[in-house]
Amino acid sequence: MQIDLNNPESLTRDAVRQLLASASDDEHAQLRVTKAGIAYISSGKAVGGVDIAGLLFRLETWAKGSGYVGNVAASDEVWVTQIFNALKQNWPTPADAYIDIY
Repeated sequence: MQIDLNNPESLTRDAVRQLLASASDDEHAQLRVTKAGIAYISSGKAVGGVDIAGLLFRLETWAKGSGYVGNVAASDEVWVTQIFNALKQNWPTPADAYIDIY
């Protein structure tokens, strides 16, 4: 699952909800945005400062089992809105390459 931020109609709370639901809470995860404007969730070993070439920005890494991704996270309206706002506020000009939303 990806969100194309170049298309303003693609960035919706429902799309963010689906993106969060598509990831597993069984491994570390990180929301990343490429320079081409594609938002996606990377997981496993490709989190933190690993494989960041081509990224415009990324959010902090969410530890496995923390509840930041998966179906439970996708059902939390406050969390979905926080991620939606982080994407909206930082595309196409991020405040930094690493965004801490807390």
